[in-house]
Amino acid sequence: MDCGKECKNCARMKHRNEKEYKDLIHRLNRMEGQIRGIRSMVEEDRYCVDILTQVQAVSSALNAFSKTLLSNHIKSCVVEDIRDGKEESVDELCRTIQKLMK
Repeated sequence: MDCGKECKNCARMKHRNEKEYKDLIHRLNRMEGQIRGIRSMVEEDRYCVDILTQVQAVSSALNAFSKTLLSNHIKSCVVEDIRDGKEESVDELCRTIQKLMK
């Protein structure tokens, strides 16, 4: 439900260009395939170290996804908000980075 005002009940939206959208979806699809592969490895009683290696690969892919999304966010949403005088966007960015660094 969009009340037409900025409030905690209304989610902000971001329109992504086709290239950004396809890149993000491609990365997610690859990770989804990796997760299915890990599930298969567990079901097949594969060696723990082999499974952990694949888990690390997914973790690295997820970190790369987050870095890409954060970079896109800064270059578009944050810059646009600052240009519009919405400097609270910088505080939101700082909170987001703190969460990501835990």
